[in-house]
Amino acid sequence: MAEDDILADLDALDGAPHPRDAATVFGHAPAEAALLDALASGRLHHAWLLAGPQGIGKASFAWRAARYLLSTPIDEPGGMFGAPEPATSLDTDPTDPAVRRILIGTDQRLFVLRRAWNTDKKPYRPRAGITVEDARKLKAFFSMSIPDGGRRVVIVDAADEMNRNAANALLKALEEPPKNTIFLLVAHQPARLLATIRSRCRVLRMSPLNAADLGAVLAQIEGSDLPAGELAALTQLADGSARSALSLRTAGGANLYSQIIALLDTLPRLDRARALALATLPGGAAGTERLSMLTTLTERALSQIARQAALSRPLPEATPGEAALRARLAPSPDAAQAWAEAAIALPAQVRKGAALNLDPSVLLLDMFRQLQDTARRAAP
Repeated sequence: MAEDDILADLDALDGAPHPRDAATVFGHAPAEAALLDALASGRLHHAWLLAGPQGIGKASFAWRAARYLLSTPIDEPGGMFGAPEPATSLDTDPTDPAVRRILIGTDQRLFVLRRAWNTDKKPYRPRAGITVEDARKLKAFFSMSIPDGGRRVVIVDAADEMNRNAANALLKALEEPPKNTIFLLVAHQPARLLATIRSRCRVLRMSPLNAADLGAVLAQIEGSDLPAGELAALTQLADGSARSALSLRTAGGANLYSQIIALLDTLPRLDRARALALATLPGGAAGTERLSMLTTLTERALSQIARQAALSRPLPEATPGEAALRARLAPSPDAAQAWAEAAIALPAQVRKGAALNLDPSVLLLDMFRQLQDTARRAAP
């Protein structure tokens, strides 16, 4: 397997483009405007922290920004020293030589710091995090001369995957950045970064995608629009993450969540036939994937019951009638604790049992049975 193929497997979901190849980035106009304003004003900071939940397009934004920065000469409109008519977007010409080099991975002015793959034995697996050996490759990158005297760009994806030694190696580069070098740090959990790294970056806080932007991302990937009902469900279930929405879409997550809610609606007298049907899993990898999805979606449903009770107000629904169901199962803030405890303990039991190779159908049925007890305690 070629190195580029390995890296693509790590950075992209099946059926989705690599962040490098995303034609358009949706939902992050404020971040784009902030970067363009800094360019136009001549105050382009050397390090930018792209912070936000996983799967909302931060890596795609970083690659889009890199294409723009490396294809725009420093002394041209939109460059470091500003211009009478600054650019209004980070759009680039796909025929530009720099853009073409970036897309095929041959531009020597771009360095991507990310987890490496352990190729010592098959099947190849990604290492647990970014190591100091990975970070030290920056030194060789900075030692190379740039013929046109233009910019360099370093993408760190994801910065919160660096171990301590790698973070310290990156910190040295941030403290004494080479001339005309821009760092773009992708971070899903920026609080995990060294405070000294955060202090040297300008933070761009990037928000989860709304329904329109999430629909546009999925349509770009799948080539067609989703039905409105399914899109509304995926928006809620994925919490604005295109990565999560695509996984849910592939696994039929919206329909599975509706089945879970229908089962919960039979509480406190559990419909055992429904429970048995939901707990019956296919064999092999498909069964393992469905078990994981069922557990995660049940966890979400229970957490939302607890949240709505604690807040004493309806929360957005992923399936019709869900808010009313929550109100019936947890009619007061006092009931929130029982459902919060169930949301933590019961899915954890299933995951622990699955790790021990216990029968997954039995694990699910036991979880559903225990929900009867929770419903009776919460709303006697």
